[in-house]
Amino acid sequence: MAYSAVGLCARALLKVGANPITSFQDGTAEAELAAALYAPTRDALLAAHGWSFATRQAALARLAGMPVADFAHAFALPDDFLRALSLGTGGRGRGLSYRIQEGALLADAPLVTLTYVGRVGEGRFPAFFDGVLIARLAAEFCIPLTENSSRADSLLKHAEAEFRRARLADTSQDSQPGFEDFTLIEARLS
Repeated sequence: MAYSAVGLCARALLKVGANPITSFQDGTAEAELAAALYAPTRDALLAAHGWSFATRQAALARLAGMPVADFAHAFALPDDFLRALSLGTGGRGRGLSYRIQEGALLADAPLVTLTYVGRVGEGRFPAFFDGVLIARLAAEFCIPLTENSSRADSLLKHAEAEFRRARLADTSQDSQPGFEDFTLIEARLS
């Protein structure tokens, strides 16, 4: 079942023992806190791992100005960009050196494809990500709502365990990368 942002926050508030919300504009302390912490917490969790459901690729638009040093070209990052995973060219999404600096991606190739983690809507979150986000939100909500630091520590440990499980579930859905250039095998086959 896909939860909305408010639904995810309501479940996290229940874990803390607080009243759930029905809107970010409820006028309650819980709604105000959820509205302030939801987006940054979601984005931090999305950026913390190369989640398969949030991984995207985009051909980047080159910017008019040239970098001062080290790279030949500057490119605009996508609007939903959270974290770079790799950069490539010529139909490949990896293999190029790059740097992200001052809100732009710098590289030597004139045409590039960025593989990145992007911001996605809650309807695309798999159940394992819903679980880790709810656990992390509960940990974030705990101290402002309850002022109980030991409970907050316990919720944070639970959120970290949920993160490890979610990461494992996510990575097990993909074929694992193998060695592409291993000179010892090539030398032995010759």
